[in-house]
Amino acid sequence: MRKKKLVVLSGAGISAESGLKTFRDSDGLWEGFPVTEVATPGAWKRNPQQVLGFYNMRRKNVLEAKPNMAHFGLAALESDFEVTIITQNIDDLHERSGSTKVVHLHGEIFKMRSEDTLDLIYDIRTDIKWGDCAADGKQLRPHIVWFEEPVPMIEIATDIVRQAEIFVVIGTSLVVYPAAGLINYTRPGIPKIIIDKRIPYLAKIENIITIEKTASEGVAELSNLLLSNHL
Repeated sequence: MRKKKLVVLSGAGISAESGLKTFRDSDGLWEGFPVTEVATPGAWKRNPQQVLGFYNMRRKNVLEAKPNMAHFGLAALESDFEVTIITQNIDDLHERSGSTKVVHLHGEIFKMRSEDTLDLIYDIRTDIKWGDCAADGKQLRPHIVWFEEPVPMIEIATDIVRQAEIFVVIGTSLVVYPAAGLINYTRPGIPKIIIDKRIPYLAKIENIITIEKTASEGVAELSNLLLSNHL
């Protein structure tokens, strides 16, 4: 029997339960740093060593983190659905929990690339040091989409969302674009489920089911809804 296409957009809220800080805390800082000092092209030009140090720290944090029940719950749904996860997160917790189709919109912490050549990408599990160069002789930088940079994977993600038969949003405030706009590409009439501790404002979106819970609790409730054929 053909499996329904279930597409999940995940954000920082799903990784928060694994001990990873949310993308931007309420004080406007990202793990103690203003976003403009560690996650923009301007920051890289002004102080590349600081940017490298920040992401080296982030890489260690992700290495120490473990997937939580929300990650495992989504991976388990592959038994009954054709699941594709589009994540705004740079960690690999979806993959480590067993999800097999994951699209990273904002890059991956365990990859690095040339600062000039977009497709010169390498795996990295340790630190990137100032002076480490790609094959083109240019400095290596984190393979992360910073603020003010284009999102190369957005077109692929948009095509995936257009094919969804069920669309789920987990742990994202839906304020960071272009990712936040993906929900607008869903086909009319399909179920859309939002899971978050604080449900974001959604104007003119039909067929919405809201689950105002943590990611782990929400994914458990989602699984019950899906597997009981209540959607």
